[in-house]
Parts: sequence; structure tokens; C-alpha cells
Amino acid sequence: MEKNAVTIVGSINYDIIFKQKRLPVIGETFTADSVAFTGGGKGANQAVQCAKLGLETYMVGKVGNDNFGPELLSKMENYGLNVDYVETAHTNTGIGVVNAIEDGRLVATISKGANYSLTCEDIEKAEGLFEKSRMVILQLEIPKEVVEYSIQKAKEHSCYVILNAAPASEIDEEFLRMVDCLVVNETEASFYAGETVSTVEEAEKVCEKLFQYPDDLLIITLGEKGSLLYDGERKVRFLPKKVDVIETTGAGDSYIGALAYALINKMSYDEMGEFASLVSSRTVTKVGAQEAMPTLAEVKE
Repeated sequence: MEKNAVTIVGSINYDIIFKQKRLPVIGETFTADSVAFTGGGKGANQAVQCAKLGLETYMVGKVGNDNFGPELLSKMENYGLNVDYVETAHTNTGIGVVNAIEDGRLVATISKGANYSLTCEDIEKAEGLFEKSRMVILQLEIPKEVVEYSIQKAKEHSCYVILNAAPASEIDEEFLRMVDCLVVNETEASFYAGETVSTVEEAEKVCEKLFQYPDDLLIITLGEKGSLLYDGERKVRFLPKKVDVIETTGAGDSYIGALAYALINKMSYDEMGEFASLVSSRTVTKVGAQEAMPTLAEVKE
């Protein structure tokens, strides 16, 4: 029987999102227009989008022994996500504070919290998930050694590995070269390429340099300029759909969840890019990450 499950190993945060006209200057107390409280963390966001699109999805991570942990677990389960391998650590849950400016830009500050309590031993306990998963998705908001060990275990079980190398940080090249699909934004592409990537032209230029790592596919997300897919032969750029942008938290994570769906359903690269752009465009029309992410039925509308 073909394996079609997806396992996400990554961060789980409680997000506090301030919607405001501008950022305060140093020393200023600025009043936001509104505040929202939502589930976050790159790992959990990507897992929720996978689950909302109907994929059999498993989350491996840690929450804290505070009031936020049970609330986040309940939210993830309500989205159809299996959280049997999410454990409670004796520390606080990861926290994200997002300042979302009305023009769609945002900045965020996070506290690692329980995310950095995740260990290689936790991955060993969850190894059975890799046996039944077709795909494993990782980011870099958990300890580096856990990411590397997860990549190794995933490949031992012939899983397709997506690494969203965010936030940019050092990872051993041995493990980078085990990845099937590498996803980076402009800042992360600059970090791994060792040169500035701030335009579409610069992104196209570094494709060959970055493609030394993934075995199958390189994706550079470019925010409002769309995304660039490179498979070693073709560079294809996909523009975001024209929507009324409310807030962009989780748009990149939504893109990756949609990418997973597209790969599992064997879409062509052209179909994949269009689908992922559509899904992430839908996410930015609402406040929050997980709440804003569309279901498959909503995408089909």
C-alpha cells in the first residue's frame, strides 16, 4: 500500500498578533488597532495547512506546561491534525509576538520555549511515523541536531524530505544534501548562497548555486513578487493571486502545506506552483495563520 501520510517535526507557538498602522520608535508606547491570539510556529502552521487540505498529518513537537499548551493541542486536533507525538515539556510554550502593519508587512519576535526541549530521543520515539509517512517536513525553529537526526531517519525510511530552512542558520552540508526539496525566502537564500538576494533577477542567479543541496527541487519564495521554482532545468516564477491583503502571518507556511499536498497528489511543477500560490494567497485575506489557512473545499471555490 502506498504511503501518503505527512509527518511534520517542528515548532509550536502561541502567537499574539498586533494589527497596527506602523511600528513604534524607540521609547514610544504605540496603541495597536486590534489584537488576535492564535496558534503559530512554523512547524504547527505547516502541519495545520496539510491537515486542512485533507492530508493524513502527524505533528512531532513540544508545548509547555502552561495554559497555552493544552489550548494549542486542542486547536490542532480540531483542524484534524494528529498530536499523539506532541509532548509537554517542563518549561513555557514557545511564544510569538507579531506586529502586522496595515500595508501587509510584519515583524515578529519569538521565544523558543518548549521547542528547544525537543531531542533526538523524541525522534526515536516517533520513528514509527516515518515508516508510514511518504513525506517529512522540517524547519529550523528547533535544535539543529534534531533537524539533522530527523533528516537522517526520514531518508532511512525512504521519505521525501522538505526542509524549510527558516530562520536561516548553520546546518551540516551532509544533511542539506539529503533533502529532496529546499524552500527558502530571499533572506535565507542570501545566507546559504553567501550573496545578496533581494530581487527576482538575483534569485534566478543563485538558483544553480543553491541547487547543489536538494535532490529534487529548489523553491525561493519572494513575498509579493511570488515564488521561483527550479528543478535543475527550468526556472519558473509564479505570481501571487490578486487579493485584498489583510495580514501575511503564515503565508509561507501555507505555501509549504500546499506544496506537500501537490507533491503527494503528483501534480506537475507548473500545477504545483499555481496551487501553492493560490492557497497562500487565500491565507493573507484573514488575520492569523492557522485560522486563516483554507480548507481544500475553500480552495476549490
